[in-house]
Amino acid sequence: MVKNAKTLICLCLICFLSLTILSCGGKTQVKKDEFDPVVYLKKADELISKKEYEEARKLLLEIKNRESAKEYAPLAQLKIADSYLKEDETELAVTEYRRFIELYPESTYAPYAQYSIAMAYFRQIEGAERGAGTAQKALEEFLKLEKMYPRHPYGEILPLRIQKCRNIIAEGELIIGKFYHKKGSYKAAIGRFEGIVKNYPDFKNLDETLYLLADSYKRMEMLDRARQYLNMLKNKFPDSQFAKKAEGLKIQ
Repeated sequence: MVKNAKTLICLCLICFLSLTILSCGGKTQVKKDEFDPVVYLKKADELISKKEYEEARKLLLEIKNRESAKEYAPLAQLKIADSYLKEDETELAVTEYRRFIELYPESTYAPYAQYSIAMAYFRQIEGAERGAGTAQKALEEFLKLEKMYPRHPYGEILPLRIQKCRNIIAEGELIIGKFYHKKGSYKAAIGRFEGIVKNYPDFKNLDETLYLLADSYKRMEMLDRARQYLNMLKNKFPDSQFAKKAEGLKIQ
C-alpha cells in the first residue's frame, strides 16, 4: 500500500511539472505573438543606433506586413531607407526612398524622402574632376524636389545645394575645355566653354571661361566671335584679373 502511495505521489508530481512547463510555454508563445508597432519602432531605433541594421530591418518589415491600420507602415519604410543610408549602402537607400514616394506620395514625409535621395548623391561629390557626374544626379533630384513638392521645408538650404552642384558641373566642363585648349583643339574647347556660358551663367569662374573663349576664337582667326566674348568679359567682370589679362590678346 505504501508502494502504491509513493507511485501515486510520483505520478502527481510528473503531471504537475508537465502542466507547469506547458503553461510557461503557452505564456511565452502569447508574448511572442504580441504585436505593438510602437514597441517595434522603438526597438528598431535601438538596433540601428547599435549598427545592427539587418535585425532592425526585420522588425521594420514586420511592421509593414502586419500593421493593418497602416499608421506606422510609412514610418517603417522610411526607417528602412534611413538604415541603408547609415550603412553607406547608397543605392539601396535610394531604392527604398523611391519606394516610399511610390507607396506614399501624399505623405508629409515624402519631401524628406526626395531630399534624402538628392543628399545621398550630394554627399558623394568628390570635386570637379571626379564628381561632376554625381553632382548632375544630385542636381536632378534637388530640382525634382522643387517640382514635386514646392512647399518643401528646405527653402533656406536648397538653393545653396543647387548652386554647389551647378558650380561643380560647370567646373568639370571648364577642366575638360582647358585640356582641349592646351592641346590646341580649340573647336572642342569652344564647345565646352560655350556650354558653360549658356547653361551656367552664374558659374563662379565665368570670367575665366569668357577669357578662354575669346582666346580660342582668336586662335581660330574668328575675330568677331572673339570680340563678342571679350566685350562680355569686360562688361560683366571689369575688375577681374582675366579682364586685365584679356587686354594682352590685342584683338583688332
